[in-house]
Amino acid sequence: MNSRTFFYELGKSLYGIDGFYAEYAKKFDVKENLLWILYALNDGEKHSQKEICDSWDLPRSTVNTIIKELEVGGYVFFSQIKGEKRELNVTLTKAGKKYAEELLGGLYEIEKRVFENFKTSDLLSELQRIREELYGQENNIKKEMK
Repeated sequence: MNSRTFFYELGKSLYGIDGFYAEYAKKFDVKENLLWILYALNDGEKHSQKEICDSWDLPRSTVNTIIKELEVGGYVFFSQIKGEKRELNVTLTKAGKKYAEELLGGLYEIEKRVFENFKTSDLLSELQRIREELYGQENNIKKEMK
């Protein structure tokens, strides 16, 4: 297999996986980005909007809009990050945790069944490495285009 075939097949697989999550969100009549932000927030940790944007590659305006909607609905609250003046942690409220579990509970079960069918640690580390390598090459593309 050459690089072009590899990335072609990888792209199809990734978009197919993303399509599954988009269909899941659609079945619950929620925006796909809302699903991902709740997914990020529902790990029991505190996250800033910047951290969610950076780790999930979501646009800041999208994350900010959805976080504001969640705040209006009483699903998140903000807390100060020590040493930070502008950035705040975003945490699910009790109602937010309940909402996230209602929305994501079935998804977690599906993921659990899929996870049990194959060894994922190598796959996950390789995908993370591919992501880092691709972003590392991004600067080379800009230089080549000049």
